[in-house]
Amino acid sequence: MPTATKTKRATTKQTAKAKVASKSKNKTNYLTKRILEQAANTGFARAAEQTMKVMGYNVIVQGDWVVKKHQDGTIEKISKLEKSKTKTKLVLD
Repeated sequence: MPTATKTKRATTKQTAKAKVASKSKNKTNYLTKRILEQAANTGFARAAEQTMKVMGYNVIVQGDWVVKKHQDGTIEKISKLEKSKTKTKLVLD
């Protein structure tokens, strides 16, 4: 990847972070569902990116399968997920 592209992407990320930081100063001092979701998504994306760099693959769920997704784009099926026989309701406190 050319250096100019890396720099442009890094600058774009920094600008986006600065905008979020400046907006958050005007917001409430408590944790909202939206803020929590954004933080979780950002964290998972960063972790997936770092794992891909270090390990060369990520293990994810795609449809009914647990798969290993490699850096070159190939997908290796690991195991099929079984359908739940009972309906389970997820309740968050």
